[in-house]
Amino acid sequence: MGTASPAQGLPGPRNVAKKITGWYIATAVLLIVLGLFGIIEPGVAGLGVTLLVGWILIVGAMMHFVAAFKGGGAKQVLFQVLIGVVYLIGGLYFLTHTIMAVGTLTLLLAAIILVEGIIEVVSYVRLRGEGASGWILFNGIVTLLLGGLIWFHWPSSSVWAIGTLVGVNLLMTGMTRLMFGLAARKLLVRAA
Repeated sequence: MGTASPAQGLPGPRNVAKKITGWYIATAVLLIVLGLFGIIEPGVAGLGVTLLVGWILIVGAMMHFVAAFKGGGAKQVLFQVLIGVVYLIGGLYFLTHTIMAVGTLTLLLAAIILVEGIIEVVSYVRLRGEGASGWILFNGIVTLLLGGLIWFHWPSSSVWAIGTLVGVNLLMTGMTRLMFGLAARKLLVRAA
C-alpha cells in the first residue's frame, strides 16, 4: 500500500505561473481596449464613470447603514447614519441626473488637478536645490495648465475631460501591465 504525496495531481509552479501571467496579459489587453474606447468616445466613458461612481456611493451608503447598527454608542450610530444618508443622496443624484453629475465630477476633477499643480510648484520651491527638481516644476506647470483648461472651459469640458483622462489612464495602465506580464512570461521561458 503506497502513500500518495499531498502535492500529487497538483500543477507545478511553472504551470501556475504561466496561467497567472496569461490572465494578467488578458486583463492588460482588456484595459488597453477600454482605454482606447475612453479616448475615442470620451462622452460615453464619462457617463460610464459617473454611473459607476453613483453605484459605488450607494453601496457605500448601505455599508454605513450596516455599520451604524453594529454598536458603538449613539454618537457612532448617528454619525454612520448621517454619512450613509449623504452617500445615498449623492449616489441617487449621480444615477438620476447623469449629465449634471458628469459636470459636477468634471468641476471636482479640475479642482483636484489645480490643487495638485499648486502642491507640485510648492514642492519645487522647497526642493529647488535638489537634483531633478526642475521636473517637479515642469510637472506642476503642466498640471496647472491642464486643471486650468478643464476649469475655464467648464461646463463644455465635461464632454471630454473625464472620459479622456480615464481612457488615457486605462491605456497607460494596460500597457504597463502588458509589458510586465510579457516580461514575466519571458522569465518563465528562460527558467524552463
